[in-house]
Amino acid sequence: MNLRSIISYTAAAPFLLALAEAANSPVTAVDIGSRRELFVDNALVDQLKGKAELRLHRPVPREISLVHDALWEGSGTGYHSVFQDGDKYRMYYKAYEISPLHEAESKKNQEVHPLFCAYAESDDGIHWRKPELGLYEFNGSKANNIVMVSGVIGKVDVDAGHPAVFKDDNPGAAPEARYKAMFRSRSPRGLLPFKSPDGLHWSPMSDAPVITDGAFDSENLAFWDAERGFYRAYWRYFDRGTSADPYIGVRGIRTATSKDFLHWDNYADLQYPDAPRTHLYTNQVKPYHRAPHLLIGFPVRYVERELNGAMDDSRGPASAEKMKEWSASMRALPELEHREMRASASERYGTALTETLLMASRDGVSFQRWQEAFLPPGIERVGTWNYGNQYVGWHLVETKSDLEGAPNELSLYAVESYWTDHSSTLRRYTLRLDGFVSAQAPMSGGELITKPLRFRGQSLALNFSTSAAGSVRVEIQDANGRPLPGFALEDCPAIFGDAIERGVTWAKGRDVSALAGLAVRLRFVLNDADLFAFQFK
Repeated sequence: MNLRSIISYTAAAPFLLALAEAANSPVTAVDIGSRRELFVDNALVDQLKGKAELRLHRPVPREISLVHDALWEGSGTGYHSVFQDGDKYRMYYKAYEISPLHEAESKKNQEVHPLFCAYAESDDGIHWRKPELGLYEFNGSKANNIVMVSGVIGKVDVDAGHPAVFKDDNPGAAPEARYKAMFRSRSPRGLLPFKSPDGLHWSPMSDAPVITDGAFDSENLAFWDAERGFYRAYWRYFDRGTSADPYIGVRGIRTATSKDFLHWDNYADLQYPDAPRTHLYTNQVKPYHRAPHLLIGFPVRYVERELNGAMDDSRGPASAEKMKEWSASMRALPELEHREMRASASERYGTALTETLLMASRDGVSFQRWQEAFLPPGIERVGTWNYGNQYVGWHLVETKSDLEGAPNELSLYAVESYWTDHSSTLRRYTLRLDGFVSAQAPMSGGELITKPLRFRGQSLALNFSTSAAGSVRVEIQDANGRPLPGFALEDCPAIFGDAIERGVTWAKGRDVSALAGLAVRLRFVLNDADLFAFQFK
């Protein structure tokens, strides 16, 4: 061995020794492969040091995407399903006019205005149109965007107003069933699967409901989980507790799986470790397209601020005297007169408030649910802070930014003016890609250290944001927390900027392939910075 070889071997010896120790480590490590990992849960977080924390980020309100003001739409329009289909964006929703004041009037409305499923489309996810489909007649004309009407099909009374429509990416799906949906069956009670070759012409896949144990008075959904190779369903139910009344208890979510969309098993109630029992109306669960091993949901939290008692749906109307006892904050909310009108039918119609939460799961049953609102009612204005406000559509889509040269962003759509006029509206909100939650620290600094991981890839990329003076640095450690030679903190120059994807460089470059398959920890040191996601590539 010549002198150059001896020097080279001697310099590499600490690294080779560290690799050998890491390879022989008995520590159990999470195999993340080359997946993109987000901080929507703490599954990979071992330690947060200094002032580092996981911080929830809220979407930014944008323009009104749709005004549901057609004669066949109305004040009760909602439950939107949204997805991208090639170069087109599709949207399906409940079209309905409802009177919360008089039950008789609502029944009369249903005679001339039954629950419809309507359709809209877009070329960019921002500007939406309601095409005249010519499929169903309303008031003597087929010039509308209705794709399904409630009514009896065979022996089933189908409710077209609770649609959950998706494009089936199952490679085994038949061409005539490329689009699928779950619609509610009013009688017999349950969920009925439908199919379509084009997303416009629908037919039932079964002559009876395939899921029957639940409340179902919400947007009940199902989808193909490509990551795991089966269908999943999520629907509304009541956690009855010890009561025999199905409408007493906590509003909850139930799930099941299926190989064929017809036969369902593995029934389970969603669990939220370390989270209090909370009334949840919708669930809006779906794989996140940039990290499909993560199931992300946007459930609606139902809150009653004034009643302070059992959440029993049998409560009657509130008297004028009772409404005068509402708190100053309740009476200060928008549209008091209309709120009192709704309360005269049922007090909760006037006092209940709704907002959207964020939750995430890696197994489809146990979810980490953030207790802070993901989409709160927002600044007080007409059409907000009421029962039915901020129901987010199922699910999010990727759209172009209105900032020239900026990367794509996520768009979500939420309902406003529900029950408060003769039409409801749908507002678009945006969020940066992967931008639900960040590991964040102020300028004084903080650290996040992961649990032991195993990865595949040659480089590490980050989705991050810093101030001009802030920074992110990354250290790769062995499973016991010792810096690996060449990948210590001092080997990583400060990373600054604001990028959806930026490679990490150490003094010797970006190549981390020698560590692939070994049990390692990542140590992120943050100063006035947000770290949203990381991925080995």
